[in-house]
Amino acid sequence: MKANHLDRPAIAPLPAIDRARQVTEALASYVQRASLKAGDRLPAERELMTALAVGRSTIREAISHFQALGVIETRKGSGTYLLKPVSSATIHMPLSFDPVHLRDALLQTLEVRRGIEVEAGMVAARKRTAEDLVIIEAKLVEMERVQILKGAAGPEDLAFHLAVYDATHNPLFKQLLEQMREAFERFWTHPFDRLDFARRSFPFHRTLFNAIVAGHPEAARLETLKILEIVEEDIKDMSQ
Repeated sequence: MKANHLDRPAIAPLPAIDRARQVTEALASYVQRASLKAGDRLPAERELMTALAVGRSTIREAISHFQALGVIETRKGSGTYLLKPVSSATIHMPLSFDPVHLRDALLQTLEVRRGIEVEAGMVAARKRTAEDLVIIEAKLVEMERVQILKGAAGPEDLAFHLAVYDATHNPLFKQLLEQMREAFERFWTHPFDRLDFARRSFPFHRTLFNAIVAGHPEAARLETLKILEIVEEDIKDMSQ
């Protein structure tokens, strides 16, 4: 007896092409083929837009990826320069995994996130500058504004944590996040289709900021743990 075609699983649609990733790979390939060395200048933004047939925002997203990895720097009024040689084989080494259940993915990633973010908060409390505090507070205020307006914040919450990473003045924190971006971003895309995911943690972002302002690493550690404890509780509660 022939199986009814209606019983067959649907063919999943192809994922959208990640233009920024394609640009990143094209740039890495260009650096390798052109044998560029540390200190060499990369093509101008407009030249890249024309050559790769993409918009300015895509070019800038790719450039930001390279900056986060610490392999290029942009000098105002001068251009973008290579700090370290890269290739298409080395620029993408994401630390990711693909467990079957979202619950497992979030809990396993949280174990790593806890170690990184607790330490980042403590280092930021010791090394932050006045300029860092202005940037962190701006990100915090925007996060709080979106939270009040929409009842949830995604990219704004991530931007706050990235600002704390920057305040450590240790590029390895941000590089680690960049390598684990795919796994980490699950926390800021409303897992389980719940806009209230980790909503109870929002007040502790303000107290974390206060601890960093005060220069108290231990207080920063405790406030970060409060945030992540709520995240863990919501993962377990909402995945039942």
